[in-house]
Amino acid sequence: MDYLLVKNIHMGAAYLSISLFIFRSVLSVAGSALLQHKLLKTVPHVIDTVLLLCAIYLMFTIEQYPFINSWLTAKFIALTAYIAAGTIALKRGKSAVIRFWAALTAVIIFIYIIGAAKNHHALSWLTIL
Repeated sequence: MDYLLVKNIHMGAAYLSISLFIFRSVLSVAGSALLQHKLLKTVPHVIDTVLLLCAIYLMFTIEQYPFINSWLTAKFIALTAYIAAGTIALKRGKSAVIRFWAALTAVIIFIYIIGAAKNHHALSWLTIL
């Protein structure tokens, strides 16, 4: 499979994933029942599966791996934090305020992940300063 095609699918899936996360977070903070719609519970898993499969393909293609290359290690750790914050934002936050701050934290972590990926550096966006 073509590297550039997979990279573009990966990036597209990442942007779809965060867009849908933000939409779902707004619904969560607002306490909307729409958050329970079957499509909003299924589509994010499909998108995130595509994202993960592309990430694995790209990792092997460029021969850089978490816990060997620092930028991928940082990205992996940040992804774990993003998932934790996202879970609080969408499910586990006991109040709208907690869900809001968890969602904001998740978006900030996502921005860090993009910077680490674009710059291939654990310092993310700080490398361009």
